[in-house]
Amino acid sequence: MRGATFRLDGRVLLLACDATVVDRQLAGEDVDPDTAGPLRDDVSTDEITPIPVLTHYDETLGRFPYLGLTVDGRRPIGVDAVRAGGFVVTVAGRRYGKGSSREHSPVAERAAGIRLVIAESFERIYRQNADNVGLLTSTDLGLVARLRRGESIAIDELVADRDPLAAAIVRSGGLLGYGARRLRGARPAEPRPTEPARPRTLTEKILARRVLATTDTDATLVSGNGVFVRADWRFIHEYYTAMCAHLLHASRGKPITLHEPSTVIAFEDHLSYAHRSPVHATPEMGAGVRRLSDGHRAFVAETGIVDHGYLPGGEGSEGISHALMAETYALPGQLVVGTDSHTPHSGALGCLAFGVGTTEMANAMVTGAVRVTVPETLRVMLRGPMPEGITAKDVVLHLLALPSIRDGLGIGKVFEFAGDALAGLDTDERATLTNMTAELGGLTGIVEPDAETVRFVRERRGVDIALEPWMRADADAPYAAVIEVDCTALSPMVAAPGDPGNGVAIGQLARPVRIDIAYGGSCTAGKRTDFDHYHAVLAWAAERGLRVADHVALYLQFGTRAVRDYCVRRGYLETFERVGATLLEPACGACANCGPGSSTAAEQVTVSAINRNFPGRSGPGQVWLASPPTVAASAIAGELVSFAELTASYREPTGEHR
Repeated sequence: MRGATFRLDGRVLLLACDATVVDRQLAGEDVDPDTAGPLRDDVSTDEITPIPVLTHYDETLGRFPYLGLTVDGRRPIGVDAVRAGGFVVTVAGRRYGKGSSREHSPVAERAAGIRLVIAESFERIYRQNADNVGLLTSTDLGLVARLRRGESIAIDELVADRDPLAAAIVRSGGLLGYGARRLRGARPAEPRPTEPARPRTLTEKILARRVLATTDTDATLVSGNGVFVRADWRFIHEYYTAMCAHLLHASRGKPITLHEPSTVIAFEDHLSYAHRSPVHATPEMGAGVRRLSDGHRAFVAETGIVDHGYLPGGEGSEGISHALMAETYALPGQLVVGTDSHTPHSGALGCLAFGVGTTEMANAMVTGAVRVTVPETLRVMLRGPMPEGITAKDVVLHLLALPSIRDGLGIGKVFEFAGDALAGLDTDERATLTNMTAELGGLTGIVEPDAETVRFVRERRGVDIALEPWMRADADAPYAAVIEVDCTALSPMVAAPGDPGNGVAIGQLARPVRIDIAYGGSCTAGKRTDFDHYHAVLAWAAERGLRVADHVALYLQFGTRAVRDYCVRRGYLETFERVGATLLEPACGACANCGPGSSTAAEQVTVSAINRNFPGRSGPGQVWLASPPTVAASAIAGELVSFAELTASYREPTGEHR
């Protein structure tokens, strides 16, 4: 593809902040970027391809790009609008493609006719997914004027600022073609040093032990360099399995031979409650869900890989994929990849875990090689002690609200959590930190393994592990930046609807926020420690004869079967039922708009312990993010309150509370 060029043979779609500008373009007008006003920042993959679109996994996705794009409070782009408009270039602002790792987004854009996406900056997974499916990207907004003047832009120019591997994949037209031609000789890089020649971070040490030498890459672990690595574990879930199989069968035929199939795990964890999700209740959506399940199960049967599926009876699953990876598989010093942006969950155990797209997983399935751009590391120093009532979720919402993070400091980086406050957090709480590095824009999060890690593995798996001396950062390891967090000064946080970065201390809310739904669950907040928090609040309420407010529905959903069993042993279920909570078996559920706990009307307000609140993420209503204790306290109060505020407002003996 060297010497190839890109020429504008269609129209340019500006994703403007002014909905009327979008309307004019859909009506046939070509709008000048100089008069269009600001472009939309933070366009998420939830907006490019909303959850209902994900039941498609082939060229039919081309009917749906930008269906969830929210501008001026409405969604101006409808089904088939991009194809009908003849658009071939999309232009947007900063952090394009943030959120879920769903490869459906660039596939939908490309299938609709889009050949180039131009944005001020891109989220890592989205841009890699675009490379992998042959969708061109650029951060040069000046290209719009040049293309409209009739210039041809050399592909070499479009990849000039990319690392050599990314450039090679783009020139090959995508990753699967590249992998078939260039990865057959991939091998562990030699020499494989056991001691660093210079101080290194834990991430660098893990990469050094798994980096591969290929025809286009070597073992050079310099920040920004593209390399291939060998993963200890690869996992996929049902939203991506059928697409993965479709890609592999199209490129390699049948049957598919996997590289080290014993290290590939499959999960059906998202859609077991879809029949109780209004958005999935139509015959068309129901058929789409069945197609995904059928495709997933057919691939499992074809390949013989381990599968964690639905519970008997059809409601609930064995557990959420990345939660089960941490409970059952991941170990310190390992490298884990999965088709979910919250794969960093397992970083709490001291392993390097990050999300990949479907094409990357398909390539890794058959070659064993995983593409990664060598990241820089941010060190997050959590200074303690942690105040009573403050959880890891409050810490993350604080980080997300920092101007430097909102400006993109964390994009593509590893968040290495450290500090004396961290020592007081168990592995479940640490997993909240690493899990939500997806929202921070990072490649992943990691915590150096310690005695707590050993305890966790022994308790959850009955296995004793020994930590090796290399499993920590060197004293003078290089960091891109150090973020200091004074945890002693933190108070309970919430994030206002629209973005996880809309953080504010709950005590600073200007007026009461009445809620309709409270949801506690998801990978981020469906762990044992999270249920300890829910129970502490709800047991306090039950002892005083309090129940969930009459106008509120409280849903508590376990992250895995082991979490449910833990709650049974501790006697939590009786308390939850006494206060009026609805209990749900393990599944991603409302977090992915796939079950009870999602809103059904735009006027509904939800307080949720999930990890992201992009428009439409959990139904059409407004979603406030909060910690588990805040979710439980708010359910009792009927409005957003912390547990401390709830207890302070309670008056004996009348039982009056705010």
